[in-house]
Amino acid sequence: MGSNINSRTEKLFQFFWSAFFVIITVIAMVPILRVISMSFSTKEAILAGKVMVWPVGFTMEAYERALNSGSFVRAFGYSIVLMIGSTALSLIMTVLAAYPLSKKHLVGGGLIMTLFVLTMYLNPGVIPEYLNVRDFGMIDTVWSLLIPGALSAYNMIIMCNAFKGIDSAIYDAAKIDGCGETRTLLSVALPLVYPTIATLGLFYAVGRWNGISDVLYYINSSELFTVQMVLKQFIESINVTAEEGIQTNLVADNIKAASIVISMLPMLIVYPFVQKFFTKGIMIGAVKG
Repeated sequence: MGSNINSRTEKLFQFFWSAFFVIITVIAMVPILRVISMSFSTKEAILAGKVMVWPVGFTMEAYERALNSGSFVRAFGYSIVLMIGSTALSLIMTVLAAYPLSKKHLVGGGLIMTLFVLTMYLNPGVIPEYLNVRDFGMIDTVWSLLIPGALSAYNMIIMCNAFKGIDSAIYDAAKIDGCGETRTLLSVALPLVYPTIATLGLFYAVGRWNGISDVLYYINSSELFTVQMVLKQFIESINVTAEEGIQTNLVADNIKAASIVISMLPMLIVYPFVQKFFTKGIMIGAVKG
């Protein structure tokens, strides 16, 4: 009798939790669906307030307007190349910092790790960072978008813990087989922490793709503008024009929605390929072995 009551209670508990998360998911999806619907809807439908989660009067006008900008396609391609290069550089630096710090016998390893952790709490601010970038001659160069934020202390700690989670017997076996530290890292350690690498790669890629503050601070040449910056300028120019009349403002809302959808596409394409590593990668790096 008692076991039946416990079973019913557990099922009821699971039902309420499942219903709760379904409701949260729907609430989170509604704004996204509305933006997508607005991007495919007509100006008249937006004016009438008919657009909610389904397009009204399907049209591609907003996307045509967004893609007709001569600088947009160039900025989109440039941003993809920049994202790939930035992610690769960040992963290399993260691995090279985390692997030696995962070794217990590293002299001064605790002090170095403490310095990394301090950078997470002691932010120098925008002006000192700008002065550093300027003094190194990186203003208005692609290096200002690559180097200053190339290494995340938080991601490095996750990677370090992933390396620590590898059984020491595996390292000992590699050493007996004649592997040096470089060979051990490349042939033994990296394959074992691949899920963590994939997960951190996604973190770095999303951060670079969505990043716009460093472009605002360091870049003056339009040739180095990322797609986020081009979209920002595009929307701002429409907003200026929108002051002339209501109809122009409707077009602006339409194109804003299309711009948001376009900016989401690369991450929506990449995430399904990385998703299977996501939970495992975080768990491996979050628990010290």
